[in-house]
Amino acid sequence: MEHPNLDYIDQLCGDDDTFKQKIISIIKKELPLEVAAYHKSIGDRDYKLAADCVHKLKHKISILSLDKSYEIAHKYEYQLLNFTPESEDEFESILQLMKVFVNGM
Repeated sequence: MEHPNLDYIDQLCGDDDTFKQKIISIIKKELPLEVAAYHKSIGDRDYKLAADCVHKLKHKISILSLDKSYEIAHKYEYQLLNFTPESEDEFESILQLMKVFVNGM
């Protein structure tokens, strides 16, 4: 499995450490909220809302340079919209990986 990293953020920010810290701060703040909203929507079996949550989380996945995980999330979003959440466990693994990484930043 691939591992999250800050390569994209480093490329985006260049030598601007203040900007980099702002982006990291936003990710640290938003990721737990977005994951909680996703879990609630799954618990409620509101697959349309879950798909919206996955769509938002795809941005964080991309920012953390998780290209393969992005493709899994994209597929899962489509599954949710079709009420066939077959990739739920795989997506949950991605979320756990991201949470551990972000908590260590």
